[in-house]
Parts: sequence; C-alpha cells; structure tokens
Amino acid sequence: MSNKQSPWSAFSGPNLGYVMEQYDLYLQSPEEVDIELVSLFQQYGAPSIGNSSELSTNSSVSVGSSNDFDKIIRAIQLADAIRSSGHLAANIYPLNDGPKNESKIDIKTYNLTEQDLIEVPVTFLIANAPRNITNGLQAIEHLKAVYTTNIAFEIAHIVEPEERTWLQNRIENGVIKENLSADDKKNLLKRLTQIEGFEKFIHRTFVGAKRFSIEGLDTLVVLIDELVRQSDKTLTKQVNIGMAHRGRLNVLTHVLNKPYEMMFAEFAHVPTESFLPKDGSLELSEGYYGDVKYHKGASYHSKSGLTVQLAYNPSHLEVVSPIVTGQTRAAQESTSMPGFPIQDKNAAFAILIHGDAAFPGQGIVTEVLNYSRVRGFQTGGSIHIIANNMIGFTTESYDSRSTYYSSDPAKGYEVPVIHVNADDPEAVLGVAKFAYEYRKQFGKDVVIDLLGYRRYGHNEMDEPLVTNPTMYHLIHKHPTVREIYGQQLVKENLIETKEIQSLDESIFSGMQQAYDRVKELPQSTAHEIVIPEAVLNGMPEIQTGVVEQQLKKINEELLTWPKGFTAFKKLEKILKRREEPFKGKGKVDWGHAETLAFATILQDGNSVRLTGQDAQRGTFSHRHLVLHDETTGAELTPMHYITDAKASFVVYNSPLTEAAVLGYEFGYNLEDNNSLSIWEAQYGDFANMAQVMFDNFISAARSKWGLKSGLVMLLPHAAEGQGAEHSSARLERYLQLAAENNWTVANLSSAANYFHILRRQAKMLKDEAIRPLIIVSPKSLLRHPLVGADVAELTTGQFETVIEQPGLGKNTKKVQKIVFASGKLAIDLADKVKDGAGYEHLHIVRIEQLYPFPTEKIQAIIEKYPNAKQLVWAQEEPKNQGSWNFALPYLLELANGKEISYVGRVDRSSTAEGDIDTYKVEQARIIEEAVKSI
Repeated sequence: MSNKQSPWSAFSGPNLGYVMEQYDLYLQSPEEVDIELVSLFQQYGAPSIGNSSELSTNSSVSVGSSNDFDKIIRAIQLADAIRSSGHLAANIYPLNDGPKNESKIDIKTYNLTEQDLIEVPVTFLIANAPRNITNGLQAIEHLKAVYTTNIAFEIAHIVEPEERTWLQNRIENGVIKENLSADDKKNLLKRLTQIEGFEKFIHRTFVGAKRFSIEGLDTLVVLIDELVRQSDKTLTKQVNIGMAHRGRLNVLTHVLNKPYEMMFAEFAHVPTESFLPKDGSLELSEGYYGDVKYHKGASYHSKSGLTVQLAYNPSHLEVVSPIVTGQTRAAQESTSMPGFPIQDKNAAFAILIHGDAAFPGQGIVTEVLNYSRVRGFQTGGSIHIIANNMIGFTTESYDSRSTYYSSDPAKGYEVPVIHVNADDPEAVLGVAKFAYEYRKQFGKDVVIDLLGYRRYGHNEMDEPLVTNPTMYHLIHKHPTVREIYGQQLVKENLIETKEIQSLDESIFSGMQQAYDRVKELPQSTAHEIVIPEAVLNGMPEIQTGVVEQQLKKINEELLTWPKGFTAFKKLEKILKRREEPFKGKGKVDWGHAETLAFATILQDGNSVRLTGQDAQRGTFSHRHLVLHDETTGAELTPMHYITDAKASFVVYNSPLTEAAVLGYEFGYNLEDNNSLSIWEAQYGDFANMAQVMFDNFISAARSKWGLKSGLVMLLPHAAEGQGAEHSSARLERYLQLAAENNWTVANLSSAANYFHILRRQAKMLKDEAIRPLIIVSPKSLLRHPLVGADVAELTTGQFETVIEQPGLGKNTKKVQKIVFASGKLAIDLADKVKDGAGYEHLHIVRIEQLYPFPTEKIQAIIEKYPNAKQLVWAQEEPKNQGSWNFALPYLLELANGKEISYVGRVDRSSTAEGDIDTYKVEQARIIEEAVKSI
C-alpha cells in the first residue's frame, strides 16, 4: 500500500513517537499492544517518520494531542465493534421478534460525537472505502449500513488474516446485495409466486395432507436457485443437496423440476410413471417397499450438463449430511489411474440444509464440520443453509440450545456465518452469490443462516397456537414474502397491483390444469411388493482365485521400496516375512491376504478406498498399507506402484468419528459404484455410535429408495478377556436387520476366505445382485496359524459360506454330534480337537456366512451323518446376543427330529466379563461342553 493510503500520515509529534514505540513492542510482544493498533500494524506495516511532514496536505485532521489520538482509537474500536457485533443489531428477523442489542455499536458507548467522527480520517476505519465516503462519520454510517441491515455477518473468529481481510473487503465494498434489473425483479416475483402457489394449491386441494410446507422460508428455493446458476457459470458438473423433509416437496418441484403432475399424483394416489419427462432429464429410483413422498430424492440433468441431486433421506434430519459429502467427494474424484485419486473440487459441491433446532442439537453436524478440511474427506467446502424457522417441533429456542444463534457451533471450525432475513429475496440472492464466491476462493465451508418462520404447525394438521401462541399470533398477521416483495415492486413502479393478482391466478390455474390431467387416471390400489429377482437370488458363487505368479510378483513389488526410503527396522523385518509363504514356508496371515486381495482388485480395474480410525496401520498393527520413513516421516503407499494396476488406492486414518465417516463412505460408494469402499471400526462396538446409518440407510436403502450399495464394513469382534466394550460388535443387531437379502453378514475364520470374499464383493460392484457386506473381523486371530492360508488357497476357489473342520467327520457313521460355530470360537474349537484324534463322535462346521444363512449347504452336511442325534450351536457371546436367536429358526427347519442345543454364555445384560481370569474359566467351559460326547 502506498504512503498516501497509509494512516500514519495522520500522526505527528508525540503521537507518532508513541505509535512507533508501540510498533517496536508489537514486534517483540504483540499480546501487550492494544488490539486496534495490532490491526493497523498488520494491515499497514511500520509507521513512517517521513509521513509526518505530509500531515497538513494528506490528512483531514491534525493529530497533535493525546486526546486526538484517544479519539482515533475509540473510533477504530467502534468500527471494529460494528464488524464483530453489528449482527446483534441487524434486521434479520422477519417477525421482528428476535433479540437486538445496539449498545455495542452506539457512538455514545465510545464517548464519541458525530463531529469527532467527522474529524477521523477514513483510512483509519475502512481500508478501501468507496469513493463517496470522505470522512469518519460517513465511514461509520457505511459500516452500519452493510453490517446491520437485512444481512449480518460473523467473521471475527476467522483465524487467517488473508481470509478475514477478503471477507471484510467484499462486505464493505457493498457488492453483496447487487442491484437487479427490472426484468430480474419481475422474474423473482414470479418465482416466489410459484413457490407459494404450490403450497397453497396442495393446502386447498388435499386438505389435511402432510407436506411439511416451506412457507415462511420460501426464499430457500430462491437461494438454491442462485447457487445452481452460479454452478453453471463455473462449469461445475454436479450439485448434491441434502435436506430434511420441511420444504422438500417444493425443492423437488422447483429445483429438481419434478413435474407438478407427478407430485399431485402422489397426493392423489395415482400412478406417476406416465408423467415422468421422456427426455431423461429427471431420474427417480423407487424401492420395492417404498417410502413417503417427503423422504424421496431425485436427480435432474439440465441442458447445460449440470446434474442436481437431492439425496434420499429419512426423518432423522441431519444424518444425510455426511452421505451427501461422501457423494460429492466421489463426484470430484477420478479413480481410473494408479496412485491417489485425482480430485477436482470444482466438479461438484454440496448444499446441506439444516433445521435451526437440529444444527446445534445433532452432534453429527459438528462431525461433518470437523472433517470438512481433513484430507481424506474435504470437498472444497460445503454450503450449509440453516432453514431457520426459529422453532423446533413445538420447542422454542430457549429450550433448544445454549447458544445465541443456532449457527454458533460452526464458529468453532472457523466457518464464516451469514445471517439473512428470509423476507428479503434480493438480499438472499446476494448472499448466495457471496457464499459461492467464498467457497471458490478458499475451498471452505460457509454457513447461511436463513431466518424466517413456519407459517403452519410442524405439519399441516398441527395447531401451533396450543404450544406457541405468542409466535403464531405474529405469524397470522404477517404477510407472505410474495406479498411483501410484490408491494415493493409496486412502490418501485415496476408492476401494478392487479398484475400481482393476475400472476397469482395464472400460476394457480396452471397447477389446476396439471391436477386435472392427474384426475383422468384411476386411483391405484396398494402396490404389490415385488423384490427384484437379482436380490432374491442372492450372491452367485464366483471363482476368485488368482494365479500364483501374479500374487508372487505383487508381493515382491509391495516389499520393494524406493532408494532413500528408510522403513522402521522392526516393521521392515515383519513385512519381509511376507516373502516366506511364496518360498513354501509359513502362511499368509489376515493382513497379508487383505493386501494381496486389494492389489488384485486394483489390477481388475476397481479402485479401493479404506477409511477408519488408524486404518493405515490397523488397530492391531496388522495392516501397514502406508509406511513412514523413520527419519523424515514421509509417507509411502507401496500399493501405488503395483504393475498393471488400473485404478486408484487410498487408505485414510479418519477423525474420531463413527456415524459421519460411515455415512460418508456409504455416500461415496453410492456415487462411485466402481470403488470398493471399506469402513473399519477401531473396535466393532464403536459402530454403536453409527447405528443410525445402519438402521436408516445401509440396511434398507434399496427396499425404500432403490439405492444399490456394495459398501464393506469391518467390525473387529470376539470375546478375548478385554472387557465389555472391546468384545462384541453387536452381531445380533445386524442379523436382526437382515431380511430380503439386504446385506451379507460374515464371521470368518480363514484368511483365504477373507481374500475371496473381498474379491467377490469387488467383482459384483456393478451387478444388480450387489449388497453391503458386514464382516465381524478378528483381533487375536489376525496372526493365528490356523487362520493363515497357504498360497494355493488363494490361487483357486471361491468364498465358502461354510467350512468343515479338517480331520473330523471322516467316519460318517460314528458322528453323533454336529457343532456349528463361527469366527474365533470356531478356531478355539479347532485348536482343541487338533487333528481329530479322539473325537470320532464329533463334527464341527464353521458358519462363515451367517446371512444369508447357507441352509442348503448345511442340510447337505447334516445328511452325510445318518446317526447324528444332536445339533449344537456354539458361540462365545451371551445367549441373548450373538447369532443363536437368529440361527435357531433355521436349525429347527433342518433338525428333522434331532435334538437342538445351545452352548455358550448365559443371558447377560453386558457383552462380556470384565475380568480376564473369569473370562478364561468361562471360555474353557464353553469349549469343553461343545466338544464332549453325548
């Protein structure tokens, strides 16, 4: 900045000396310097002595006394207070019922007069002031005009000076609320009339029907419209929207361009298919079980090439946000080359719409904000919109949160917050452009707090005066935003009152015509639930072996590191042991089998994405897919250098977050069905924190919405004396949710089987039969010799749903007892019986796939033993947990008169003993009881 623009020219004599002393102190101990001076030093640099002689010509005031200097400091404090606290006095509440505090920006608070301000140079208060501002008073009035009207800003918490300066300059230049042309204003009024007219038409035509009206926040559609327009300008390819049910029907209709006929047909219980646009511009997916209309989503493909997607979402409000951000990351990434995926942050972005009670109330919101700049999960910034009704269901804000604004949690993540009055559609347009520009400039999240109200109750049958009388007496007297804006255009002589009425009638008439076309079709009866054949048929058996020479070469490449890379010596020795199975020594353990599976999947052309807490190393130090140079800390991913790899590979250590990260990976896989997406829980029970994702999305997304996913979830599981919280993955929960072949649930006891099931999942990713895969993975078994595989087991074969215990059951007539077990207990039993000597009465069958239950294969095994009298289900979990209650109905069908018995822990409220010695005693009892003769 030139000297003439610098404020130091206003200082001379003692004041200049004081400022220079303060600058010297600032260089050594900035915390001891007044914050306003620090701001000046940061912005303008060191004060210059040479400027003092220019005082009489370059400054509008002579600063010759300490009182003058104090006056300037107080004026600067006032200007900064307007920037930081102006939002407290802003006109951002349509009902004018929100709190206001003007004391922090009152000149009297700073012991200033208007004349005092007139004498303060503008450059002290605004760095790059508009030309029409010539003195300090005008500067203060300008700051109040931009910080306290219908738009308010919170940016003081932004840490980076460059970012904060950019925001401040854009705000103070007055460019946010742009001047619209007459045609633009008329089009805006038409849009508002469409938005309101849609709600009014449904309200009158389908009396009492739930629609979760947008009314009171009509400009939400205007806001999204503008974000979509800005996306077209930057050649963005995809906009992903996540929102709850309020206003969803309006967004589907006006942003996603779902025809009025289709929407009215859903209300009228008439088939909608005939109204679907024939040009393919609108994509809808339907599950065979279905869902209510205000949970559905859609994809709209515009003529410009932009795709707008609204995610399918249940009523659990905020849980869709991580799914949408995962979809966005996948849409930004190219995964068709080896190495890291190539990310284009401009290719897609997310619009996340929140409720005002839910934004601070639901922890998953802060989980999403937390990973917004983490390398494995960032998307270059999401635009968050708080659809602020100023109320929950019936709960007022004072019972809903401890913060001043519902947006306050975002400030902890250095996210700028813009509050805007939803009754000012032109301000809303300006805010949308500003938010989009900010994301483009800094690649960060931004929050738009759209403050409005809710014209009706929580749903249209609800009477809000019962619980919120004060608010709703105001609402009933308050005109709609369409009415307000229409009158504004009348005052501006852009339109006449009769034209407003004519426009309203015309739009309403168009909707009536659409509904008349719907009424021509007969009402539909309850639709028949038809599950697709590909789902009913289950996963096919696929040969997934890989030739030995290919595996050997992969193994060599994974263990050959660049010159200059210094691995941790102990780890290097451990990894080098992976050469031994290919020399006829030792076996391929669990982590080794996984690594080889990943490499072959990449060679087949499927990308691999693995995330989870400490997933790079693996919780149990078994994986080591990312190596660290012992001296420099530099990362090396050997998987990036596999010969013939045709796709990308990443493994990210995730934030300490379960629900959001699992949802993110589900969304990523929905968008990129060529990617084997895997989420690993640090311990299986950590998935408890993500149960909403299993319940509402992963288990039922296909039946509700027709969404196919091949997501893999690894949940470490087994009772090993580590106490209740590190034993059970809550296997019973996933089995309870299992139906209609909705997912695969496996509890494996073989590294080879793990290799094959991963390869099967990857090969099926684009097949109609694909479904999520849950593996309750091992802990102590990761290196157990009985779990390890010979190389030959990886070169041929397929995933086996059941494995018969080697060494047992050879004499079919002597077997009287067949024991079924899974996972670690199956290996404990195998360790007990060794080669089978002395156990002629016994056969053990490992159930590797619990769901879909391998009934036919088990039946064939039972039929081999004509003298078997007893079928035993053995598990280490308590009787009321684990797989026993799930398996029992199947065993009853298969028993054919044979006795069915249970061996395991008794019913417990906790998952495991807290004492390791007690655990050992009980585990030994279970093993002995399982193998003993009848």
